[in-house]
Amino acid sequence: MKADIHPKFNTTVKVTCACGNTFTTGSTVDSLNVEICSKCHPFYTGKMRIVDSTNVVKKFEERRKGAKKEVVSRREKRMAKRQTRKGTPVKTGDAVTLKDMLSKLS
Repeated sequence: MKADIHPKFNTTVKVTCACGNTFTTGSTVDSLNVEICSKCHPFYTGKMRIVDSTNVVKKFEERRKGAKKEVVSRREKRMAKRQTRKGTPVKTGDAVTLKDMLSKLS
């Protein structure tokens, strides 16, 4: 190992969480500020909590609402395409009878 190229390792670094919990650990920095710790993390507490300090979830929900469209299956798209090529209106879910077909021909 080369001498004097590695940062100094501190064995007593104070970690402060956004919930107010503090504990000590080892690190190369003097102090750490974290948003979530084992006292407030949903995995450890069993409570659902959304941590959104930069409004990422809110922005995602807004984009999702703006992009929400009616979901159409591939089969329905293919049927609509075939029907428009043939010149007949699209009827999804309705069965076409022989009588309907003959009435369109006359």
